[in-house]
Amino acid sequence: MRSIFAIALALSASMLASAANPPKKLVIEKTYVPEDCTIKSVRGDKLRMRYTGTLFHNGRVFDSNENRAPYEFTLGSGSVIEGWQLGLRDMCIGEKRKLIIPPALGYGDKGIRATIPPMATLVFETELLAINGNDGRKTEQKEGKKEDL
Repeated sequence: MRSIFAIALALSASMLASAANPPKKLVIEKTYVPEDCTIKSVRGDKLRMRYTGTLFHNGRVFDSNENRAPYEFTLGSGSVIEGWQLGLRDMCIGEKRKLIIPPALGYGDKGIRATIPPMATLVFETELLAINGNDGRKTEQKEGKKEDL
């Protein structure tokens, strides 16, 4: 019984330590990569994304478009935080990534009103739904299949 308690205590301490010490650099975890990955996102592509953003230190959701229209932006245009600009490069249609974004690549020492505190490490679960390529190509995810448009 003592050993089970000791293990539980050690695991709890380990989890608290990792929450207290978020990564200092961008972490990109590929949680799903489709078998067919012939087209990848590049600078200048218009991407259509699904995402959920949470705070690293407590897991609170600060934004999600799961119940809204997909979010569209141009990769490399500066319209999203630097962590997205870097973390969504070379991504395949249908691919899912978890991004852990340090404050320097997120909202820094200012934060966003009451939503994101200053110096917050952010976690985004993302899925690339479509690419409207800067070279004229268009592809999107449709019910588990990638289709050229």
